[in-house]
Amino acid sequence: MNTTHYCIIGRVYYGWYVLLVAAAAMVGTLPGRTQGLGLITEPLLAELGIGRVAYAEVNLWATLIGSMGAIGIGHLLDHFGSRVVLTLVALALGVVVAAMSQTSSLAGLAVWITLTRALGQSALSVVSLAMIAPWFVRKVDTAMALYSVTLSVGFMLAFPVVGPLLQQRGWRAAWLAIGVALVLGLAPLSWGVVRRSPDVMSLHPDGGSAPPATPSGASMAREEFTWATALVEPAFWIFATGTALYGLVASGIGLFNESILAERGFGANVYYQTLVVTALTALAGNFAGGWLARSVSLARLMGVSLLVLAGGLIALPHVATLAHVLTWATAMGLGGGLVMVLFFTVWPRVFGRRHLGRIQGTAQALTVVASATGPLLLAWCVEWTGSYATMFRVLAGLISLVALAAFIVPMPSSARQRMAA
Repeated sequence: MNTTHYCIIGRVYYGWYVLLVAAAAMVGTLPGRTQGLGLITEPLLAELGIGRVAYAEVNLWATLIGSMGAIGIGHLLDHFGSRVVLTLVALALGVVVAAMSQTSSLAGLAVWITLTRALGQSALSVVSLAMIAPWFVRKVDTAMALYSVTLSVGFMLAFPVVGPLLQQRGWRAAWLAIGVALVLGLAPLSWGVVRRSPDVMSLHPDGGSAPPATPSGASMAREEFTWATALVEPAFWIFATGTALYGLVASGIGLFNESILAERGFGANVYYQTLVVTALTALAGNFAGGWLARSVSLARLMGVSLLVLAGGLIALPHVATLAHVLTWATAMGLGGGLVMVLFFTVWPRVFGRRHLGRIQGTAQALTVVASATGPLLLAWCVEWTGSYATMFRVLAGLISLVALAAFIVPMPSSARQRMAA
């Protein structure tokens, strides 16, 4: 195949096609994510006769064990390439989701949820994110922004499709349909469109000539944090704790959202509306975060996003009208979209790229643990008190303290130099 044709189709750089498939793959992780599992929580619990605490415990261990699905994926990508790995993971996830639609016991459910976590939330997510970087160097910020926007739109479109199917045909039919879509849709698309990488010998991975060489010694002008030095910086723990708390809240509410709104007197239709509103406003949060991050302190942005989250938690036990619910969903979406951009942006900008994998990996591990714990905390709270409200207030107080710290904790001096450069 001619190299130029391989990297550019007409006047469109081929990397943009790869990016669109990567975003579709991230949307395909839905059945392995808490928000996806939350779609079927109430009918599943009712049909199988499972208690909330037992269900939350299954989710906890499934999430923690399933996080091991990310181990070794990078090596497989390096050895076999994105095309092969993405196709195989999509096929495997589709088969597992379809099999889960036939489960009839708590033990079987635990196995299938663990596998959806491992293949969806972990493996497929890693593949999706890793596909983009080899195709973009100079335009990586633009590419990641477009990626965030595209997957937000994808989730926004997915919820109105899955929701009515759940209501009309039941959770088993909906899960079977998703499994079939992964096997017959995402897997063939991955095999047909994705390529291993551009030919960097003849064409730079942004569709143009290579950028000017960096002057000798320029790369050493700013400190590159090691994993150990990053972990002793208070700023690391502000961002890591802030994103972990957001993950905890988002997973807890995501898994039991229908029940939480039912406690306030709202039906399933309102629940599905909130999913669309949250996805749409998360898109706005992505845009706002990407724009503000260029000129506003990342720590201040984190503080603002956490205050929005805390305000949403305080307000949730008191929503009484549809307008209240949609306002709450808007705030949660905006805050979540902003946190997503911050999580993608903060680690290389503040701590450099040389040891980025271990630094970001540690933060990601904290987020995984927090996300696994969130639903269990809410399940315990509703079992002990009969309501979710107490836990919402406790979490709002804790998040407010981290937000306050974000406003007063100084950034590392080398990070300030890096961001000013």
